[in-house]
Amino acid sequence: MIIIKDLLMILFGVLILIIGVLVGVAFLTLLERKVLGYIQIRKGPNKLGFLGMLQPFSDAIKLFTKEQIYPKFSNYMSYYFSPVISFLLSLMVWLIMPYYFNMISFNLGMLFFFCIISLGVYTVMIAGWSSNSNYSMLGGLRAVAQTISYEVSLALIMLSGIMFIMDFNLMKFNLYQNLIWFIFLMLPISLCWLSSSLAETNRTPFDFSEGESELVSGFNIEYSSGGFALIFLAEYSSILFMSMFFSLMYLGGYNLSILFYLKLVFIGFLFIWVRGTLPRYRYDKLMYLAWKTYLPISLNFLMFLMGLKIYFF
Repeated sequence: MIIIKDLLMILFGVLILIIGVLVGVAFLTLLERKVLGYIQIRKGPNKLGFLGMLQPFSDAIKLFTKEQIYPKFSNYMSYYFSPVISFLLSLMVWLIMPYYFNMISFNLGMLFFFCIISLGVYTVMIAGWSSNSNYSMLGGLRAVAQTISYEVSLALIMLSGIMFIMDFNLMKFNLYQNLIWFIFLMLPISLCWLSSSLAETNRTPFDFSEGESELVSGFNIEYSSGGFALIFLAEYSSILFMSMFFSLMYLGGYNLSILFYLKLVFIGFLFIWVRGTLPRYRYDKLMYLAWKTYLPISLNFLMFLMGLKIYFF
């Protein structure tokens, strides 16, 4: 009986977490439109509700009530379900957020994170291929090449953090950052992580999967209404998660305080700020950055840390 009660409580907690993420994503889109508006010296959404607060909900209703159309020659099942799976994966990765109470908290959180973001590549690839359109196929291939390249540097950068705490459990980051945040100990590598997570979530200046000038809209070109909304939600959920992960790894770990969430919002704001400020990279330069800059830096830093560990301990 007690086990069933515990499981129900975990389920309830997960449900609240997912609802919280979805509401967070809704207001992140509003924040983005507002910030980009002010960067471009205009207002942004300000009609629906107080200061445009109801705009995200209006957009959601509009998108999910529109007619679902699909290309005649698409591979229908793959085309239809890849955005759904993409969205589910982006929500599943939130389960590793290390709460202190009756949630799913486990010792291999980092490995789970990598498993999920690696699976996310397949949904983009299938979404691009199943539309049976040249533009979406090209967008999908570029997104997959980019994501796989940056996962290598992400893994190596994360290994440096793991070398510090010698554990895969995300709760440990809080314990080890009581006296000093890891961003001060690992400044170059933490900035590499930040820009790699921009590339991982297909954000400006690395948004080649949807380079408007040459690919129309990238791998999601054939999607409209609900399918487009799910891809959009998955992308913004990943942005929010990467912001949370950065503040967890480098800005003091997870603690039950308003400060943690302010740090999370600030990193989310950085994502938007970068979008409003920087022009898009060239594709060959993006690959050059991943393989010839971030990879050597992260490898060298890892070797340096291992040397320090062996020397002092």
